[in-house]
Amino acid sequence: MKTRILYISALLSAALFVASCKKDITERNQEFPALAPANIDLNADTWVPILTGASTFTVATPEAITTPNYLADLNEIKSYQKNLNSEQKDIIKYWSAGSVLRWNEILRELVAKHNLPPYQNDNGTYPFPSATNPLAYPLFPFSNPPYAARAYAYVSAAQYDALVQAWKFKKSFNRAAPYKNDVNVQALVPKSDLPAYPSEDAVVAGVTAQMMVLLFPGDLDYIQKKVAEEKLYRLMAGANTRSDWDAGENLGKQVAAVFLARARGDKANLAAGVKDDWTKFETVATAAGNTPWISLELPHRPPMLPLFPNVTPILLPAGTVAAIRPAAPFKEGTAEYEKDMQEVMAMSNDHSREHERIVAFWADGVGTTTPPGHWNAIAAEEFVKHNYSEVRWARNLALLNMAEMDAAIVCWDTKYFYFNPRPTQMVAGIKTLTGIPNFPSYISGHATFSGAAATVLGYLVPERATEFIAMANEAGMSRLYGGIHYRNDCTVGLTTGVKVGEFAVNKGKADGSN
Repeated sequence: MKTRILYISALLSAALFVASCKKDITERNQEFPALAPANIDLNADTWVPILTGASTFTVATPEAITTPNYLADLNEIKSYQKNLNSEQKDIIKYWSAGSVLRWNEILRELVAKHNLPPYQNDNGTYPFPSATNPLAYPLFPFSNPPYAARAYAYVSAAQYDALVQAWKFKKSFNRAAPYKNDVNVQALVPKSDLPAYPSEDAVVAGVTAQMMVLLFPGDLDYIQKKVAEEKLYRLMAGANTRSDWDAGENLGKQVAAVFLARARGDKANLAAGVKDDWTKFETVATAAGNTPWISLELPHRPPMLPLFPNVTPILLPAGTVAAIRPAAPFKEGTAEYEKDMQEVMAMSNDHSREHERIVAFWADGVGTTTPPGHWNAIAAEEFVKHNYSEVRWARNLALLNMAEMDAAIVCWDTKYFYFNPRPTQMVAGIKTLTGIPNFPSYISGHATFSGAAATVLGYLVPERATEFIAMANEAGMSRLYGGIHYRNDCTVGLTTGVKVGEFAVNKGKADGSN
């Protein structure tokens, strides 16, 4: 089974052609009920933040509710409420589902927009997205799974810290919502005893918009449009005054500065590597007597983010990535390897309808939110049922997405440490049900992401822990059913993801939120 082939499918070529075109943001907003937290988590000011525990932030003391400025703010709200049109009512309905939820949706939309690998140049090379020129082709960023996992993690963690800091000022100033200070202000969202100053929605919008400066610089106009829309919603709904909003947005920007400094120094900007890096992986694998992975695209595409293992984890302690790295994959010619290869070939020749369904459901390829985004959507659907407060929403998504980012680092470390070829490289004629990713086989990224996500979600929603692990197992096995991974890639990936997820669980148990 040492035959090496180049396998190019018409479907893959078509996908790459589509990737060469500019893609607009396609909003997939679901309808959700207005957020009415069962518990406002007023003690969240005592929760342990991710990065900002030792930071000092400032928020101006609010004016008294009897001052002319505050009364003018109330009058602004009442003027909006006199003449609400259908579009404005739709804005209120949309954002009332929750700021963290809606910004998570927006982030997933941006990832899907940018999850398009560049088409090759005429000379057979491939262009790289550039943060210094984000609007040139190919658009920056290319939101492949590791980049997407990092984006989800930084945004969610920054939102969580911003809200913890906001809760401190809320308790300190204790200024009620406009609808509690003026009987003529209508509450067009569920009423809450949570202090309104600074605005929690504004804090989330402020920190998120600033994070986008780094993560999606070409979409800042769209992001600012969403910020303005959310601000208008809070005023029209009677939930915040303009001064509530301004204080919150300013605080969010202060918190974002801490996370932006961290992100700019985490070595993600070097993850693409250069040709010498790719050649070294191949040389090391050959010297060890193994068949090195090669790109199955023509022309050969550079491997996806081979230096992503060097990115600084957001959750794992130093040195943990190598410690978690699993043992080597089955070596070619061994009984274990032959058994796994025969299974791939058998599935290639006999796809069941159920396997086709599973492969399609978990494909998460080009133009999608990626596997981490898929698990964010699963989490969002679940969290809505529990009526969490904004700060708990943010905390839960931060745990999930920090685990996903570090799972990406551990998975990519394993992939490039062993540089193991996929089944389709080793045997001609394997029929796949999904695209062949452009990076080594062992371990499965889908399985690793899913093991981490299921572990965190099982901790957050323990009554569904068994179901989440079953979903993670199905996600991992979908790559075997699709003909692009060995079983061992999937089972070891799942186990490795669970190990990463346990670090997030331990952090959650110690953050004071329970």
